Amino acid sequence: MAIQPIRLFGDPILRKPAVEVVDFDRELRRLVEDLTETMLAAPGAGLAAPQIGVGLRAFTWHVDGEVGHLVNPRLELSTELQDGPEGCLSIPDLTFDCKRALSVVAHGFSMYGEPVVVQGSELLARAIQHETDHLDGVLFVDRLDTDARKAAMRAIRESEWFGLERPTVKVSPHATNGLGL
Repeated sequence: MAIQPIRLFGDPILRKPAVEVVDFDRELRRLVEDLTETMLAAPGAGLAAPQIGVGLRAFTWHVDGEVGHLVNPRLELSTELQDGPEGCLSIPDLTFDCKRALSVVAHGFSMYGEPVVVQGSELLARAIQHETDHLDGVLFVDRLDTDARKAAMRAIRESEWFGLERPTVKVSPHATNGLGL
């Protein structure tokens, strides 16, 4: 297990849809362990594989003391909405109010390939939706209304980290046909 550098806003991998995991092997378990360790060290409420440069559909979360992960998620969202503050480890130190479904039922797999169903509301639902968006190349600022998105983009451009040199891109050990870059 190792703490990995987190990719920042502007890194192209954050905009690429991740590919489905097909091999539930040692490399996937190491990825989940690295995601978990990196998320906890950051600290954050969630972290998706693309945020550490791996284009696979896997993420971790840490909400209300519970740490978990999900591979190849599919979501069922409630029609009832919540509106509240949201941030992102790839957009450090900035939060904006973002609308999300109030509750979610997430279907996917564990790092061992076992089927998993996660039900959550409020913060857990927000984290699961946020991390699944990362797997689709969507950032939470994309979900903001026009005025909030303009304010977010201005804050990002004015941040200390914006435009910093990106980490060196490494080839994923997973069979992603080059999509892990």
